[in-house]
Amino acid sequence: MKNILVPTDFSENSIRALKYAQELFSGLECNFYLIYVGTLLDTKNDAETFQEIDNASGENTKKKLTDLVRDTRKHNTEASHFFFALHEYGFFIPTIKKHIEEHNIELIVMGTKGASGVKEKVLGSNAGDVITKVQCNTLVVPVDADLSRPKEIAFPTDFNIFYSMQILRPMQEMMRLGKAHFRIMNALKDGDALNEEQEKNKEYLLDFMEETFPDKHSFHTISNKKVKSAIQCFVESRDVDMMVMVAKNLNFIQQILFDSIVEQISFHTKIPFFVIHE
Repeated sequence: MKNILVPTDFSENSIRALKYAQELFSGLECNFYLIYVGTLLDTKNDAETFQEIDNASGENTKKKLTDLVRDTRKHNTEASHFFFALHEYGFFIPTIKKHIEEHNIELIVMGTKGASGVKEKVLGSNAGDVITKVQCNTLVVPVDADLSRPKEIAFPTDFNIFYSMQILRPMQEMMRLGKAHFRIMNALKDGDALNEEQEKNKEYLLDFMEETFPDKHSFHTISNKKVKSAIQCFVESRDVDMMVMVAKNLNFIQQILFDSIVEQISFHTKIPFFVIHE
């Protein structure tokens, strides 16, 4: 039984993420924990008035969450999928960490609007905080993502980390879900070359893929001054429908996901990102 945590704020993108997870894990036994984390922020000084407002707000969000879980169960077609509501007030990240431990969560699935303009951020603050501060594999689903299992998975990497089994097993699982092809991509600036450590990491990764998925993987080197531009070209040429990254490789994730300004990179609006933690 796979335990999946789905934070929700009842927005279109958070509900889309839930639907994506249902499709991704169709046919598998899963517990989906839909969690709403409220904050006790109010500028009023009157404690009694604050309590009344808080109670009303809490009742409203509890009803929304109950209704969401009920509607999800009603339209669910998978007998092996089960849905539960978690409603709590507190700080977002500590609350998420608590429920990961309490419910043995293996995966967090979060929605994001994606960034389509030149001054929009790629990820919302909650999704960004989860990726960097919570030790749990996280799937970030843009609102425009297709509701289907991935057939083409891209793994952009600079080979600066060693690929342990804690990293490779989640990759395996995602490939098997959609019987997907796994495209390992390295973006290099013109004239650059991998150092000895990078070459060893590359060799280990390729050996593993050759043993486990000999006909389902390929390796690509793309020369471009900007990593994001290289990835954009690759995504478009391969019809990539999921991207895998490793949280440990913070420098690489920073270049792809956490730039404060997005330069018209369209894959942010439609490609789910699967971020793996060791």
